[in-house]
Amino acid sequence: MRIITLALAALLLLIQYPLWLGKGGWLAVTDLENQLAASRARTEQLKARNAKLDSEVHDLREGLGAVEERARYELGMIKQNEIFVQVLRKDEKPAVMMTVPPPKPEPKPGAKTAKGTNKPLPPPED
Repeated sequence: MRIITLALAALLLLIQYPLWLGKGGWLAVTDLENQLAASRARTEQLKARNAKLDSEVHDLREGLGAVEERARYELGMIKQNEIFVQVLRKDEKPAVMMTVPPPKPEPKPGAKTAKGTNKPLPPPED
Protein backbone atom coordinates (compact mmCIF):
# COMPACT_ATOMS: atom_id res chain seq x y z
CA MET A 1 0.00 0.00 0.00
CA ARG A 2 2.82 2.30 0.86
CA ILE A 3 4.49 1.66 -2.51
CA ILE A 4 1.25 2.48 -4.35
CA THR A 5 0.94 5.79 -2.44
CA LEU A 6 4.53 6.72 -3.28
CA ALA A 7 4.04 5.75 -6.91
CA LEU A 8 0.86 7.84 -7.17
CA ALA A 9 2.62 10.82 -5.53
CA ALA A 10 5.50 10.48 -8.00
CA LEU A 11 3.05 10.34 -10.93
CA LEU A 12 1.27 13.41 -9.59
CA LEU A 13 4.57 15.30 -9.49
CA LEU A 14 5.44 14.16 -13.01
CA ILE A 15 2.07 15.38 -14.24
CA GLN A 16 2.53 18.76 -12.53
CA TYR A 17 5.98 19.37 -14.04
CA PRO A 18 4.76 20.31 -17.56
CA LEU A 19 1.96 22.39 -16.06
CA TRP A 20 4.39 24.61 -14.17
CA LEU A 21 7.72 24.40 -15.98
CA GLY A 22 6.97 22.96 -19.43
CA LYS A 23 6.75 24.72 -22.80
CA GLY A 24 3.13 25.79 -22.31
CA GLY A 25 3.36 26.01 -18.52
CA TRP A 26 2.09 28.74 -16.27
CA LEU A 27 5.48 30.39 -15.84
CA ALA A 28 6.11 30.52 -19.59
CA VAL A 29 2.62 31.90 -20.22
CA THR A 30 3.08 34.59 -17.57
CA ASP A 31 6.42 35.57 -19.08
CA LEU A 32 4.89 35.77 -22.57
CA GLU A 33 1.99 37.88 -21.27
CA ASN A 34 4.48 40.32 -19.72
CA GLN A 35 6.39 40.52 -23.02
CA LEU A 36 3.11 41.08 -24.87
CA ALA A 37 2.12 43.93 -22.53
CA ALA A 38 5.53 45.58 -22.99
CA SER A 39 5.25 45.22 -26.78
CA ARG A 40 1.77 46.75 -26.79
CA ALA A 41 2.95 49.71 -24.69
CA ARG A 42 5.89 50.29 -27.03
CA THR A 43 3.57 49.99 -30.05
CA GLU A 44 1.26 52.65 -28.59
CA GLN A 45 4.22 54.99 -28.04
CA LEU A 46 5.37 54.47 -31.62
CA LYS A 47 1.84 55.01 -32.96
CA ALA A 48 1.62 58.32 -31.08
CA ARG A 49 5.04 59.35 -32.42
CA ASN A 50 4.06 58.37 -35.97
CA ALA A 51 0.80 60.31 -35.71
CA LYS A 52 2.73 63.39 -34.55
CA LEU A 53 5.21 63.06 -37.41
CA ASP A 54 2.39 62.48 -39.90
CA SER A 55 0.67 65.62 -38.68
CA GLU A 56 3.90 67.60 -39.00
CA VAL A 57 4.47 66.30 -42.55
CA HIS A 58 0.89 67.23 -43.47
CA ASP A 59 1.38 70.75 -42.05
CA LEU A 60 4.64 71.18 -43.96
CA ARG A 61 3.06 70.03 -47.22
CA GLU A 62 -0.27 71.84 -46.97
CA GLY A 63 0.22 74.98 -44.90
CA LEU A 64 2.78 77.71 -44.63
CA GLY A 65 2.32 78.11 -40.89
CA ALA A 66 4.63 75.24 -39.98
CA VAL A 67 7.33 76.43 -42.40
CA GLU A 68 7.07 79.95 -41.01
CA GLU A 69 7.25 78.66 -37.43
CA ARG A 70 10.37 76.62 -38.18
CA ALA A 71 11.98 79.57 -39.94
CA ARG A 72 11.28 81.80 -36.96
CA TYR A 73 12.38 79.49 -34.14
CA GLU A 74 15.15 77.45 -35.74
CA LEU A 75 16.65 80.02 -38.13
CA GLY A 76 15.78 83.24 -36.31
CA MET A 77 14.06 84.78 -39.35
CA ILE A 78 11.63 87.68 -39.05
CA LYS A 79 9.23 89.35 -41.43
CA GLN A 80 9.83 92.80 -42.86
CA ASN A 81 8.69 95.64 -40.54
CA GLU A 82 8.54 93.20 -37.64
CA ILE A 83 10.30 93.63 -34.30
CA PHE A 84 12.10 90.62 -32.81
CA VAL A 85 12.11 90.40 -29.02
CA GLN A 86 13.96 87.58 -27.28
CA VAL A 87 13.58 86.96 -23.56
CA LEU A 88 16.48 85.04 -22.04
CA ARG A 89 16.92 83.22 -18.76
CA LYS A 90 20.00 83.97 -16.69
CA ASP A 91 21.98 81.00 -18.03
CA GLU A 92 20.68 81.13 -21.62
CA LYS A 93 22.61 82.45 -24.63
CA PRO A 94 20.89 84.53 -27.33
CA ALA A 95 19.94 82.85 -30.60
CA VAL A 96 22.13 83.56 -33.59
CA MET A 97 20.34 85.67 -36.17
CA MET A 98 20.53 84.15 -39.63
CA THR A 99 18.89 87.09 -41.38
CA VAL A 100 20.30 90.53 -41.88
CA PRO A 101 18.10 93.29 -40.46
CA PRO A 102 16.58 95.53 -43.13
CA PRO A 103 18.45 98.78 -43.86
CA LYS A 104 17.26 101.96 -42.20
CA PRO A 105 15.07 104.10 -44.42
CA GLU A 106 16.78 106.89 -46.32
CA PRO A 107 15.83 110.45 -45.30
CA LYS A 108 13.31 112.14 -47.54
CA PRO A 109 14.76 114.56 -50.08
CA GLY A 110 14.62 118.10 -48.84
CA ALA A 111 14.50 117.09 -45.15
CA LYS A 112 16.73 119.06 -42.79
CA THR A 113 19.84 117.16 -41.70
CA ALA A 114 22.60 117.81 -39.19
CA LYS A 115 25.72 119.43 -40.65
CA GLY A 116 28.16 116.92 -42.09
CA THR A 117 25.80 113.95 -41.75
CA ASN A 118 22.88 112.49 -43.64
CA LYS A 119 20.92 111.88 -40.43
CA PRO A 120 17.65 113.81 -40.13
CA LEU A 121 17.27 116.28 -37.30
CA PRO A 122 14.96 115.30 -34.44
CA PRO A 123 11.58 117.08 -34.41
CA PRO A 124 11.55 120.35 -32.47
CA GLU A 125 10.27 120.19 -28.91
CA ASP A 126 7.54 122.59 -27.73
